[in-house]
Amino acid sequence: MNRNDLQELHYIAEISNVESIMAYGILSHKRVGRVKHISVAMEEIQDRRKRKAVPGGRPLHEYVNLYICARNPMLYKLRSKHADLCVLRINTDVLDLPGVVITDGNASSDYASFRAAPQGLKIVDQALTFAENWTCSDEIEAFRRKSAKCAEVLIPDSLDTSYIVGAYVSGPAGASAFNDISVGIPTTINSHLFFL
Repeated sequence: MNRNDLQELHYIAEISNVESIMAYGILSHKRVGRVKHISVAMEEIQDRRKRKAVPGGRPLHEYVNLYICARNPMLYKLRSKHADLCVLRINTDVLDLPGVVITDGNASSDYASFRAAPQGLKIVDQALTFAENWTCSDEIEAFRRKSAKCAEVLIPDSLDTSYIVGAYVSGPAGASAFNDISVGIPTTINSHLFFL
């Protein structure tokens, strides 16, 4: 993937967490444990992530994980909660921050590759990451596609709110809930992103 082809990065969150995000920034799994919040993380994935480290780096739980494309298996599994969720839109300038790492798939996978940003974008298969779906009759190919949809950008510790440029919500209910918190972030309804 070329950097010029990447318009934004994504962070999936409960709308109810956005107020604290705007107060403290987007925090790593390790740091957010100190802040009252509703987690969207899947426990079985977090169990794998807590045992994994970035090669030559730190434990995965010490990084904020952004998705290159939020229309992925995680958001699909959360689709029944779509009205309570948002996808924060993150400026790609984060790729230039120190210590940022890019993966070509879900970072918890045993098969994920890790590279330093921004050059690490070269390992991301743009066609698979932005594919409409990840299904395939071949089980191994389906696994590869599913992982590629979850390609990540890992930010050490926390991400300042100045990199948040907007938010996607699934529909009018989400837009109303998001606007009620009055954090000054522009919202866009994008039902397709939420598999509706």
